[in-house]
Amino acid sequence: MYASIRDMKRTTIFLDEAVERDLQALARQQARPVASLVREAVAAYIATHQPEAGARPGFIAIGSSGRSDVAEQHEELLWKETPRGPTTKRSAAARPRQRK
Repeated sequence: MYASIRDMKRTTIFLDEAVERDLQALARQQARPVASLVREAVAAYIATHQPEAGARPGFIAIGSSGRSDVAEQHEELLWKETPRGPTTKRSAAARPRQRK
């Protein structure tokens, strides 16, 4: 028995008394532990609420610039003037130091 729960994590849930009573009755009826019923119910819930395969959070690429060199040129891009005019320049002391 302990070998089967060795890789599980203990957690606590709060249930209404009526739900807990119904869960206990169902466990007795099926001759199964309450924890087994809860694990099965949680797994079924997660399976029906999984995002589509390959789905990404909606914020990914929200700021896509179309440039392929952003990682390499980030300092120059952050501190250059915009087409609408100069950005507020920070003093050299306030800028992050470049690593060498």
